[in-house]
Amino acid sequence: MDDYIGEDHCGLCVAHTLHDAYSFIKSLQHRGREACGIFALGKNQIDVIKWRGGVSKVDLIDLHKIFPASLYHTFGAHVRYATKGREDKILEDAHPHVIGGRTSDRGDHIIIRDCDAVAIHNGQVNFPKSLNPCSECDTKILLKYYMKNGEQKLLKNIPGSYVLAIADKRKNQVLVLRDKFAVKPVCLGFKDGKYCVASEDIALIENGAIYMEDLDAGTIYYLANNGSYRKISLITENEKKHCFFEWNYIANAHSMINGVSVLKLRQELGKVLAEEFHPKDIDVITFLPRCPESAARSYAKSLNQEFKFRPIFYKLRGERSFQGTTIEDRKNSIRNNLHLLPGSEKALKGKTIVMIDDSTVRGTNSRHAKELIVRAGAKKVYILNYTPRIGIIGHDGIARGCLFGVDMPTEDDFVVRTEDKKNNRTDEEISRAIGAHVYFLSVTGMFRAFERVGLKRENLCSFCIGGNHPFERM
Repeated sequence: MDDYIGEDHCGLCVAHTLHDAYSFIKSLQHRGREACGIFALGKNQIDVIKWRGGVSKVDLIDLHKIFPASLYHTFGAHVRYATKGREDKILEDAHPHVIGGRTSDRGDHIIIRDCDAVAIHNGQVNFPKSLNPCSECDTKILLKYYMKNGEQKLLKNIPGSYVLAIADKRKNQVLVLRDKFAVKPVCLGFKDGKYCVASEDIALIENGAIYMEDLDAGTIYYLANNGSYRKISLITENEKKHCFFEWNYIANAHSMINGVSVLKLRQELGKVLAEEFHPKDIDVITFLPRCPESAARSYAKSLNQEFKFRPIFYKLRGERSFQGTTIEDRKNSIRNNLHLLPGSEKALKGKTIVMIDDSTVRGTNSRHAKELIVRAGAKKVYILNYTPRIGIIGHDGIARGCLFGVDMPTEDDFVVRTEDKKNNRTDEEISRAIGAHVYFLSVTGMFRAFERVGLKRENLCSFCIGGNHPFERM
């Protein structure tokens, strides 16, 4: 495949005060921790700051000095995690991406003044070489395409996956585009008489805004400097292919994505997991923190074994190892962050443990957790995943992974594949590789859970677990 695979998988927001943009994106920190960036739009002026690390690495008080309130009317912010390790180019890859401007490199952050246009993006676009001969990042190509062809042609001619916010000095407003497949989440909010946008409603709710609705698929939203908005829907047919992994893992447990509660869906996944796999020798039911807790509780309740549920792990930090820039960074995050709760050894010694996980992709988290449990004296460990096997080679012979905005490229070291990456492993082979009894929820089981909460299977992208390419009619 002669396509460029982009590297942007993130969270974004647009608001009308710097304080709101900063607060919203801080509530979306779970979507990325590698870098953060903010653009500020004023009359005939767009300025940008980007820095390494989390949102709190730069103080809001000092951001107000860089972006005086009197000069700007709209702000956009972005948190990013990367698919590929480019530690020497973190700030170059970070959003916003810009056209024009004067750059001042300050080491761990950069400031770009007087840009012509900027863009922030959640998702991933696979461009043919003809559109991207220089192998630039997908966000930069989207921005260049917009500058040359306009927002309507972009939305009509590029299928997905993107939620794209563009600030254009010529228009003195922010455009937000959601592709026709609506792969990645985004919603409209209202605060202090003005409309705003965020990747998840949790960012709005935690910071005093009102959730209004999810942005329509195939639609352009124009956010005016006075806080009003208008929209143009260019593609109205129902072709939605939402990313199921947003509910299973990425989103905050208390978010509503496309009208469906993340918490409720995870609880249903726990119920279906109990329907499919319920060994008779369970002594303790636990979870790999923090995402699977609601599923684990639901699993135990479904088996009428709530008394066996017990948290046994803790994390020092809320960071997700999944979002590390490199493999070594991920391994260090796991080793240094995941620990057994004091006193857990007594509850584990000689016992059979069921550990619920959201997914086993590369197996690094599962192996470390299993080692901690075994070291504490457990007799047997079951690892139950409420997400089906990710990264398999499909019946069509095509290697799966994610091409649309999650850090699971098709060439990744998926634990479900043999070491030569040419075949799928059996359950027994995966269990030997992890060192525990590993079970994955079936694809039909996962779809059953989604349908119970009101989301049809045909409206979900399932490419990474063996389904068809979401943008191709098959």
